[in-house]
Amino acid sequence: MTIHPALQAGRTAIVTGAASGIGLAAAKRFAGLGMAVWLADLPGEALESARAEVAALAQQVPVRALATDVARPEAMEALRAAASDEGPPALVMLNAGIEAGGRLFSDPETWRRILDTNLWGVINGIQAFAPAMIAGGEPGAIVVTGSKQGITTPPGNTPYNVSKAGVKVVTEALAHDLRGREGAPISAHLLIPGFVYTGLTKARGVAEKPAGAWTPDETVDVLLDGMARGDFYILCPDNETTRVQDEKRIAWAAGDIIANRPALSRWHPDHAEAFRRFSEG
Repeated sequence: MTIHPALQAGRTAIVTGAASGIGLAAAKRFAGLGMAVWLADLPGEALESARAEVAALAQQVPVRALATDVARPEAMEALRAAASDEGPPALVMLNAGIEAGGRLFSDPETWRRILDTNLWGVINGIQAFAPAMIAGGEPGAIVVTGSKQGITTPPGNTPYNVSKAGVKVVTEALAHDLRGREGAPISAHLLIPGFVYTGLTKARGVAEKPAGAWTPDETVDVLLDGMARGDFYILCPDNETTRVQDEKRIAWAAGDIIANRPALSRWHPDHAEAFRRFSEG
């Protein structure tokens, strides 16, 4: 199996939001490849339980957990310092994220909480880890978990959409910066999951995995394949939405500007039929 050159036994992977869902599945996979793994998440029993799960799969390499609030730059710096005793990590996966039930007219504290975790958590992670990875000169990768909602921005859940739209822009800027640097073989990747049964789904009261949802492991499979190919945009389907359907939705969203349609015209009654024909064409 072809893998990204950063995913080498004995090197270090760091995963935020690692106590459950996609982050935990990714941490297990990295440990299975023989990488030393650091799991970062909010303090609590879930983080220690996740560490034990990952350690059970490790191939004679350390697996450690560090309680980390990604919204705080000093916490991300502390994670970097702790995990970099033997040099900069090979892979950093900035995956931590929350929904928190935000809406357009939610209170400022809800807005701040979502943006601080989802967007500033990524910015803090890039600023903490990328400079040393670049200076190290060894193959590496920075993976950021985005969202289709940050691209098509459907109505509702506006703070989350805004945070993930910002994540897309920041990660694109990182990729552009990295490819212009000599002697810094570090790649950036934007993971764009589909419908995945994770802690965020469970928080909405969904007790069992819906038939339409993928598992976190299926999503990590697509991530590793995309990284091996050198893809930046790693767009995941699921059991209810195909790649073709995603492409149509993304193209329609961009087309609102080009065609001067109303904002979010996919959900506008005057354009519903036109979108249906476009999506089925």
